[in-house]
Amino acid sequence: MKLSEKPIIITLDLHNCKYAYDIHQRIREAFDFPDWYGCNWSAFWDLLNEPREYTIVEVTGLSSLSKELYEYSKKIVELLEKNKKYYETFMEIQNQWDRRFDYKVID
Repeated sequence: MKLSEKPIIITLDLHNCKYAYDIHQRIREAFDFPDWYGCNWSAFWDLLNEPREYTIVEVTGLSSLSKELYEYSKKIVELLEKNKKYYETFMEIQNQWDRRFDYKVID
């Protein structure tokens, strides 16, 4: 299988998010999720885990979130890491598709 040279870059900018709803709206926009996105972690995981081409997610603004939203920042990274590991395993088994996934936290 030929691996893609250039990944799809998704930028998730969380600067100026004051509420959990703001975070989920930024997620919906950055990942181009449908309008019916449920704005919760189960819905994020379900749509994040959909197969896509080689993708890198760049997260900015995590450190700008308030203390009240700290758990949200941890959950975002946790689910991105879970998805990365999932697709590493997937690629070992189904290497005919380039489903690499990675993320970077940029602050």
